Amino acid sequence: MSPGTGAALRLLAATVDAKAVAEIGTGTGVSGIHLLHGMRPDGVLTTVDPEPERQQFARQAFRAAGFASNRARFIPGRALDVLPRLADAGYDLVFCDGDRLECLDYLAESLRLLRPGGLVVFEGVFADGRTVDSGPQPAEVGRLRELLRAVRESQDLVPSLLPVGDGLLCAVKR
Repeated sequence: MSPGTGAALRLLAATVDAKAVAEIGTGTGVSGIHLLHGMRPDGVLTTVDPEPERQQFARQAFRAAGFASNRARFIPGRALDVLPRLADAGYDLVFCDGDRLECLDYLAESLRLLRPGGLVVFEGVFADGRTVDSGPQPAEVGRLRELLRAVRESQDLVPSLLPVGDGLLCAVKR
């Protein structure tokens, strides 16, 4: 994750005064640390990843960054199996950095999870410039194009594409 992307995530979490954030794709915890820095001091990050080893690494990274263990909830599992168990309208921000082939499903789940005025953020939507390249592309790029179109055309969202890192697609739920 680029420093600019991290700074944008901190800013976005602070902008919505995030107390509850859902993260799809824990990774090594870098994005989670940025989100936690932008969240309210009593906020909780719920992070989902299919790899428990990554979550253990992230747990250690959060601790090393000075966050108390009660600031993050780690749920191992495939996002589309876990997200339906999370509370409707219970989140201020949903950050999506998981399987790009599932991004449209993540959008649908995010709309259910977000409160009105909440924010959904997708990382990596430029796909290293491939989303605008007219040549043949892998399925994940086609899916990202569908995501961009769906967000742009949605009456339930106010979108913006931030040119930081590999692109952040952000949208506020009406």
